[in-house]
Amino acid sequence: MDAGEQLVLRGRLVIVGKEPDGDSVRFVPDTPDLLRRLAGADRIRPSHDGSVQLRFDAIDAPELHYGAAAQPLGAEARDDLLARIGFTRVTYAGDNPTLVTAADPADGIRGAILSAMAEANGRPVSWVLAGDDGTLPADGAVLTADSALLDRTLNAELLADGIAYYTAYTSTLDAQRAQMRELARTAREKGYGVWAQDATAAFDLTGPASIGPGGRLVLPKLFRRCTDYLAAVAGGFSGGLPDWIRTVSADPHHDENDAVVLADGTRTHLADLLAQDGDRVTCTADPLEITFVEK
Repeated sequence: MDAGEQLVLRGRLVIVGKEPDGDSVRFVPDTPDLLRRLAGADRIRPSHDGSVQLRFDAIDAPELHYGAAAQPLGAEARDDLLARIGFTRVTYAGDNPTLVTAADPADGIRGAILSAMAEANGRPVSWVLAGDDGTLPADGAVLTADSALLDRTLNAELLADGIAYYTAYTSTLDAQRAQMRELARTAREKGYGVWAQDATAAFDLTGPASIGPGGRLVLPKLFRRCTDYLAAVAGGFSGGLPDWIRTVSADPHHDENDAVVLADGTRTHLADLLAQDGDRVTCTADPLEITFVEK
């Protein structure tokens, strides 16, 4: 495929026996061999039922199960996504409230993804369409998603309604990033969803509960770094969050200090955007103006 082109894979979005969250579900392609045409295909590891975990392009929803940690609105984001896909009567395991044990329909819902690559963890980076009203692109088609098609994706819907944060990577086309950024900007101006609670700019980090389900809501990527940092502090690490990010990232196999590009073209790293004074953590960059460099 040429730069900017994406491959269409039709198939089923499935949740029974899975642990979906607000920005990721599993997908069973009709033609599994098409996965081999994606850049980074060697990273993809389908499960026994042929399903692969997706990474929804340009979005990041509040965490529902980052290990044992979760964020405010994590469950709500998951429930919203499953309803938009079309699932009803979703039930969960009594001993694991994130594991789906039943849903209607049980065998999944038809849909399609547009993808060009699998990211570092083997998830196809995808624009996701749910349902099959006869307008889905053909299986195996290669195209560049235009603005009208992007507006039909779940990615766009979630950003427009503030269900997820805008979180984009350099692997996404400039025009696609701009379109999704504006959807998120409008949602923020209207105070929708995550934006009514967002505390990314400045928040107190006093322990897991301070950013947990009853605490402050921050950009999920930052939440994940904070959660790991707090575990390190409990294990004896002394220093602030930016210090920990830089320290742990000295190991190239555990790089938490994402390279980022800002709106003015400046290239820097995540730790350089953060400051900490006592328990107070501040982020100096607008989340809508950060582009993460794809690894």
